[in-house]
Amino acid sequence: MDFYIDTHAHIYAEEFKDDLPDTLQRCEDQGVKRIYMPNVDHTSIDGMFEAEDRWPHLCHAMMGLHPCSVKKDFERELYIVEEWLSKRKFSAIGEIGTDLYWDKTFWNQQTEALEIQVGWARRYQLPIVLHCRESLDQTIEMMERFQDGNLKGIFHCFTGNTDQAKRIIKLGFLIGLGGVVTFKNGGLDKVLPDLGLDAVVLETDSPYLSPVPYRGKRNEPAYIPLISSRIAELMSTSVEEVQRITTKNALHLFDNL
Repeated sequence: MDFYIDTHAHIYAEEFKDDLPDTLQRCEDQGVKRIYMPNVDHTSIDGMFEAEDRWPHLCHAMMGLHPCSVKKDFERELYIVEEWLSKRKFSAIGEIGTDLYWDKTFWNQQTEALEIQVGWARRYQLPIVLHCRESLDQTIEMMERFQDGNLKGIFHCFTGNTDQAKRIIKLGFLIGLGGVVTFKNGGLDKVLPDLGLDAVVLETDSPYLSPVPYRGKRNEPAYIPLISSRIAELMSTSVEEVQRITTKNALHLFDNL
């Protein structure tokens, strides 16, 4: 596998409105040949589809409801998600999950929305992409209850410890690693040496969480090689091996290769 995959990038976001073609050209110049786009809610669908229509070889859409968009009217949002899932094929159901960082008000609604969307993943035989900010243990516990041998996916933006990583791997899920691996106090330098590449995929979460030396600036898929390089260093392997195995993992997950 002589190319990279960004398994999680919001390249339809407002931050890219002025230079998306140039952004995607830079990404291809850096060897990133596929980008998987997580949906957020009804407001992100049109922009995501437009990117997919303009760059179908590069941009691949998911469908789901982000936990931060789960409010009192979340059933209405889920209706839109379900309607789209019945209309066409998607790469995954995502970005779904839980979040206790921004707002704890709608925790019960978040867990209900997650369970409903996990059910759709089973129905449509799709992987799921999980957001779990400040709620990793709770989300792992839910997946341990839900796992019936038919669920697979990614714990996106992993920032946990070795024990949490091993529980995720035991579930048959992959660990999404992004810019945090390059942060001095990110903590992943203590975790990655205990993991194998077979459990890892690469992501940027663009436009958020830029790797060093771009931390604090807009993130973009062209920075995937920086993430790969740091992972190679922490796991005592080559950049080529990180590229090969993480790309294989992503293709297997999304395309059932």
